[in-house]
Amino acid sequence: MAIGDVIEVDDRMQSGYRYTLVEPMGENFAPGFTPYCSPARMLELGVFEGKYLNDCTGEFPEDWFTNARIGDVPDISLNHFAIKSRQPLSVWREKGWS
Repeated sequence: MAIGDVIEVDDRMQSGYRYTLVEPMGENFAPGFTPYCSPARMLELGVFEGKYLNDCTGEFPEDWFTNARIGDVPDISLNHFAIKSRQPLSVWREKGWS
């Protein structure tokens, strides 16, 4: 993916949405933004029991998913810490996060 590419989104969170990449991947973050893990590392750790980004893989760089622990249904065994770590989509919508 490169600057100017148009990304079309069609997943459970959004559909019929498009955006254009305007910055190089991994560059020009807001000042003070220093994440502990990269997106690829989060996926390797099985965030949200393997249900994070599992229905929109085409929207993100392929290499993020090389070692990802994802599945079609939440599975605590996919989570690095073997704990429940997610909330239902209804909670995200209630809080305005989606």
